[in-house]
Amino acid sequence: MPLCSTDSRENPLYRQLAALYEQAIAAGTLAPGMRMPSVRELCQRHHVSLTTALQVLRHLESEGRVEARERVGYFVRGPGGSALPGAREPEVHEPLARDPQVFAGINERISVFLDKARRAGPVPLDLGSAMPAPSLFDAKALNRLAQGLLREQPDILVYGPSAPTTHPEFQQAMARHALTFGVCVAPADIGATHGNSEAVNLALDAVAEPGDVIAVESPTFFGILQAIEVRGLRALEIPCSPRTGMSLEALELAARNEPRLKGVVVVPHLQMPQGSVMPDAHKERLVALCVEHGLALIEDDIYREFVESPHALRPAKAWDRPGDAGQVIYCASLSKSFAPGLRQGWMSAGRWQARVQMLKFARTRNMQTWSQLLAARSVASPAYERHMRRMRAQLRIQREQSAQAVARYFPAGTRLSLPPGGLSLWLELPAGISSTLLYDQALHSGIRIAPGPMFSNTGRYEHFLRLSCGMPFTAQVEEGYRTLGTLMAGQLAEQPLLPRKAA
Repeated sequence: MPLCSTDSRENPLYRQLAALYEQAIAAGTLAPGMRMPSVRELCQRHHVSLTTALQVLRHLESEGRVEARERVGYFVRGPGGSALPGAREPEVHEPLARDPQVFAGINERISVFLDKARRAGPVPLDLGSAMPAPSLFDAKALNRLAQGLLREQPDILVYGPSAPTTHPEFQQAMARHALTFGVCVAPADIGATHGNSEAVNLALDAVAEPGDVIAVESPTFFGILQAIEVRGLRALEIPCSPRTGMSLEALELAARNEPRLKGVVVVPHLQMPQGSVMPDAHKERLVALCVEHGLALIEDDIYREFVESPHALRPAKAWDRPGDAGQVIYCASLSKSFAPGLRQGWMSAGRWQARVQMLKFARTRNMQTWSQLLAARSVASPAYERHMRRMRAQLRIQREQSAQAVARYFPAGTRLSLPPGGLSLWLELPAGISSTLLYDQALHSGIRIAPGPMFSNTGRYEHFLRLSCGMPFTAQVEEGYRTLGTLMAGQLAEQPLLPRKAA
């Protein structure tokens, strides 16, 4: 296939090269599972720049032809893929809005969705909550550990006023656990929390006061937007790439122009809801940017252990320097991976450690010893990593089955990027589909989903949708996807036809 030597507005060089490789994949010259040429190999082979070579691979990925594997490269997508085009990069490189009135009303909106679900009663199929199925947890092993702990300490459930807020054994265990993913933190600087939500809430209270601005990813987990709103803070939404996370260019622009910006909340690993994983270079740059502008970096790292990676990923906290700044407030939880019913979280607050400890004690006093010791002894056991490997493997199967169902039943024009781990899929639906309307229709059909407007205050995600793949992919789940596809097709069929343009 001949290639032009210069780019053009209609058919830029990277698209010409991408078309060449699309033909090779279609012809079987490049078979599923084969490794694609690296960026440097493409540069040398076609005499193009690094930027153009990277655009080629990203375009092929966005069209569903190849998949990226961290630190390994790009590979031709096999039949297990979704056969759908990938999510598109955001078109803006600055904060999505400056008007503070835009960033209000999330609690009311979420309440409306939740009230509809409450009035609908129990639904036969819940595709809206991002939680692993109970079958993915080793309840027998946890029960054995709990029984052993009761035999060892029969009075462990008796409340004592002298009990520490955080148990020393829990602090030691979490400090050693943090070392396995590149974070060195003193045991005394670890505080137990009631899940990850309390950790993020304490961090927000420590770094800001009413009227201050907090930068968040867009879209983001609605619980973060709710926590910001109830405190009288303003959320400034920063565009988020479905592959690399928060736009650092847009964040830097906000840091220079928003005088009341006090902090940044990020989910660097399997960002909720998009599923992106922030590269190490971006994490390092993000920490440096926050240090430069005096911003607190609140790192919500609840999904790190769900990432499929040959090595443990380092959070942004690994680039924090306590002696220089201690700018990162690290928030984590074992609720998704260990035992959701215990709601056991933990945090290390850097330069805000003393204030967080004061706020924690003033509000909830002592933490229960029972859940802390169960968590400490579980994480310290080799069985914990074996459990996580099994969970990651099963979730991968469920995600791929869900993605294939989307490709089978959803309307043409649906886009998704299969994340490298996690509990959910983030879908871009054809522009004519309202996920708010789909939420109502699905509830009427006995299906719960999470519509895009739950994850932003900007109004940009009406035709987006989050679907859970935390449960086994049963015949009931497949029928649910079929029903959703039928409902969306009905929405499209009811749209008036646009007049054809004159030739």
